[in-house]
Amino acid sequence: MITIKKTLNTSMVLVERNGREMILLGKGIGFGRRPGTQIAPEQVDQVYLPVDDQNSRRLLALIDAIPAAYFDITRQVLDYATLYCGIALNERLLFALAEHLHFAVERAEQGIVITNRVYWEIKTYYPKEFHVGENALQLIREQLEVTLPIEEAANVAFHLINAQSESDDGNGIKYARMIDDIVNLVRYSLGTPLDTDSVHYSRFITHVKFFVERFYTRKMVSDGDQALFDQIASHCPQAMKGAQHIRALLEEAHGITIPIDEITYLAVHINRLLGR
Repeated sequence: MITIKKTLNTSMVLVERNGREMILLGKGIGFGRRPGTQIAPEQVDQVYLPVDDQNSRRLLALIDAIPAAYFDITRQVLDYATLYCGIALNERLLFALAEHLHFAVERAEQGIVITNRVYWEIKTYYPKEFHVGENALQLIREQLEVTLPIEEAANVAFHLINAQSESDDGNGIKYARMIDDIVNLVRYSLGTPLDTDSVHYSRFITHVKFFVERFYTRKMVSDGDQALFDQIASHCPQAMKGAQHIRALLEEAHGITIPIDEITYLAVHINRLLGR
């Protein structure tokens, strides 16, 4: 059994285990509970990091400021995201998204509208995360009776994209914009419309997503396979020309050298878009 030290809200309690404070989460776990009450481990859905640093203290303050309903909704959103996108639940994502949804509802109730400048990019290149965002809007509409603008689905997706990134927060916007830039460069270099419903296009977008993350995290493929590069350049000249054009522009804009292996793989995917 676990002894409650403080009830934070109906879904969260603060406990002490082995001399350390920890936050536990479970549906209704804090309802009617007083300090000193014991709870069974099976009532706990999630155990959070020990509350022993400045960041964790901030989380406690956040819990006091945000109604429990938002944490319940966020857990439902993230459970769905785990099943639909394979995103692992973590305390940083839970609290960040709960805080965002709380402010989004407050803005909606006050009639404040904020434009999401990368709405189209996120909806287009991260359809699964965007769908989870739509699910979040539906839950808020059903449980809080508040209708949020569809742009908020992209904002929720943005949090999910960042949670999957190996680098710092805020990269979702950079990723989406670079993906869009690369797609447009390929479209113009090929001089032909892209079949966005094709399997090759879907695989191309997936490849570009991973390339962009490798680019920003400085973990690009660099095996130095010159023979493969030369072979693709010889057999797929138009695709390689497009890939090299992208390479030149990115290197000039960011001052980062892109290995030939990355260009080879990009050319292969571009060539498939040509149906070759």
